[in-house]
Amino acid sequence: MNRKIEKVFKHPKQFGMVGDGFKVYNYIPGEYNLQRRMSPFLMLDFNPSNELPPSEKQRGVDVHPHKGFETVTIAYKGSVAHHDSSGNSGVIHPGDVQWMTAGSGILHKEYHEKEFSLKGGPFQMVQLWVNLPAKDKLATPGYQAITADSIQNYPIPDDGGVVNVIAGNFRNIKGSAKTFTPVNLWDIKLKSGGEIEFDVPANHNGAILVVEGNAIVNGENAAEFSFVLLGNEGETVNIKTTEGATLLVMTGEPINEPIASYGPFVMNTQDEIIQSIQEYQNGKFGHLE
Repeated sequence: MNRKIEKVFKHPKQFGMVGDGFKVYNYIPGEYNLQRRMSPFLMLDFNPSNELPPSEKQRGVDVHPHKGFETVTIAYKGSVAHHDSSGNSGVIHPGDVQWMTAGSGILHKEYHEKEFSLKGGPFQMVQLWVNLPAKDKLATPGYQAITADSIQNYPIPDDGGVVNVIAGNFRNIKGSAKTFTPVNLWDIKLKSGGEIEFDVPANHNGAILVVEGNAIVNGENAAEFSFVLLGNEGETVNIKTTEGATLLVMTGEPINEPIASYGPFVMNTQDEIIQSIQEYQNGKFGHLE
């Protein structure tokens, strides 16, 4: 049975700036307030492809805290550097993924990588926030640097493109990322005339971001930058394109627990939020310059 399409959203009306380096459309929670509807995904920012001029300043987001969830950054074009208070650092290039577990609390910063910044060029990225269940909100902070060549993929038949399996499982191909709850994250690149069909677990919330190109999802048109919200009936999803498309498929088992959030902190109660703020102010998230 085909998965019903609940709604195809156009991109948000306006861009937002994250720091001084990322010009993004925000889809979750966004103007449609999709945070609870899209559990376990808390936030989705998309920086569509734009040309960055050369700069000696590495633009981005300076030191800031996180607690209670994970951040997932996918680089499509350009390069992003990362440092955190647990001693992790790295650079992700096109096709790479950075998966950071904030858990019990961490400081980090992210910005355009030095050489990329000096040269300039096309830049395109996605950042997702993935919630942690209450039992894991105080997990030890962690960092997964997932390179493009380590991501397993599924070649679409008839030279139709490829499915890069970042997390979860696609046709028995296991994703590279380790997750706390069941999550699928698939980067699909369809060539002109390509078509792919797959099943989404019945108990998962799910959506598809059209990163580039145009697609038809279960018979409905999805223009570039559309956000296709999958309904919760049926399982099968069919995607085809006449001109080629890049799509990010995200599905996950909802975490049916209360959400209390304040900026970079996502917990289950307001008391936990207050405690998190105090921990940050008291330097318990470590030190980062």
